[in-house]
Amino acid sequence: MSASSQPNDQQAAHWNAAAGRTWVEMQERLDRLFAPIEARVVDEGFPGQGGAVLDIGCGAGATTLAMARRLGPGGRCVGVDISQPLVDAARRRAASEGLSGATFIAADAQTHAFEPAGFDAATSRFGVMFFSDPTAAFAGIRRAVRPGGRLVFAAWRSPAENPFMTAAARAAAPLLPDQPAPDPDAPGQFAFAREDRIRTILAGAGWREIEVQPFDVEAELSERDLTDYVMKMGPVGLALQELDPAARAPVAEAVLAAFAPFVRDGAARFTMACWLVKARA
Repeated sequence: MSASSQPNDQQAAHWNAAAGRTWVEMQERLDRLFAPIEARVVDEGFPGQGGAVLDIGCGAGATTLAMARRLGPGGRCVGVDISQPLVDAARRRAASEGLSGATFIAADAQTHAFEPAGFDAATSRFGVMFFSDPTAAFAGIRRAVRPGGRLVFAAWRSPAENPFMTAAARAAAPLLPDQPAPDPDAPGQFAFAREDRIRTILAGAGWREIEVQPFDVEAELSERDLTDYVMKMGPVGLALQELDPAARAPVAEAVLAAFAPFVRDGAARFTMACWLVKARA
């Protein structure tokens, strides 16, 4: 690491550019898709009326807002995300709802100096798999949670258990420039695929009473939403946006065809294979 670089520089660059803007554009559809996961995380992480919750990798704020509503007028939920476009969107949503108990910080949760023991719980919906040093990140999050407070987050299980989520990459691979084989433990969607890795990270960060449970959610996307999802989201979607039209067409055709096995009666149906992780500070 150079003297001028910071942890998670690559993630900051990624989420503050096209990826962050695309998530803002797709926010409503993604929130519908992930609503059952949001509900479970909020339910399990709720510390009681009037409590204080830290929401890690809050994105456009859906889980932060849901928790703030649940906490009531005396409570507060603070969402933190490395993406300024997503935090800006989250702030607009809170303001439009008049939800003063939801506030947002544009910062790297791995290095941000949170108030020590300032929260009753920390939660996340798919926001914790992107740290360059996850043990250090979770140690900082633990310090932000009062002793005995809870941690609850959802993370993806393996690519093999999530064929819908990997269909685009498999279909596009022969048509795009060769990419190095991904490091399964590198920051990214499937960085927490292994239960033993999650347990090692959390134990090393000082968390206790660690529980890692499979959590499967049946999901559905309309064909129209599926097309937008495929053409805009993830590494393949970003790569498609950068190709010239002539090069884009065959890749897009191959990628869309790869989702045909999931589509019936006008919608794509698939299982989201996740972990629900719980621990105590």
